[in-house]
Amino acid sequence: MAGRNVLVTGGNRGIGLSIARALAEAGHHVVITHRSGEPPEGLQGVLCEVTDTSSVDAAFTAAEELFGGPVDVLVANAGVTRDQLLMRMSDEEFDSVIDTNLAGAFRCARRAVKGMIRARHGRIIFISSVVGLYGSPGQTNYSASKSGLVGLARSISRELGTRGITANVVAPGFIETDMTEVLPEDRKKAYQASIPAGRFGQSDEVAATVRFLASDDAAYITGAVIPVDGGLGMGH
Repeated sequence: MAGRNVLVTGGNRGIGLSIARALAEAGHHVVITHRSGEPPEGLQGVLCEVTDTSSVDAAFTAAEELFGGPVDVLVANAGVTRDQLLMRMSDEEFDSVIDTNLAGAFRCARRAVKGMIRARHGRIIFISSVVGLYGSPGQTNYSASKSGLVGLARSISRELGTRGITANVVAPGFIETDMTEVLPEDRKKAYQASIPAGRFGQSDEVAATVRFLASDDAAYITGAVIPVDGGLGMGH
């Protein structure tokens, strides 16, 4: 399925960047969204703030101009955290995470399906998290936002499945990133002890799963939640 037009939101760093590079190496035309600065070397980028509908529309229009056609594959990866204990969490801390992680994914999917419906083909891949269904103390906002992506994907699957459009969720667990790198060694060991695989995952392992879901080999998979978590959630 080489040569699809792929838009990866939040593809300028971390897991999103690994996904973008993996899809580009597979022969796809990849554009990433970023909120400021320049795109990573070797990738094309468009500015986008997923909490703003007009910004999302403008980003898709700019990406379509770079592609010379509509977006075939959307990887909705952009996300934020605002961790806080439930009793101390403010409305703003809750709302901002929901607005970016869940409503932002909705805005991007809504814009993407316009071209997909006309083409009668499309792949929508939401990047969730093991805590979306596993839960995590201090992350009621983040967990709720990532859990909501499951309902979003499954509703899209039922609504647009006959149009050749699939919608799936990838749920990474503990992945080696800059964030996990700075954890104290005893904290790392405690986390790893809870993972059946006994190690943190690699961003390339998440990217490989996304690459499969974007391919023709996954044409009959939709509404699925695929964990990449070393067994931590046991399939949720």
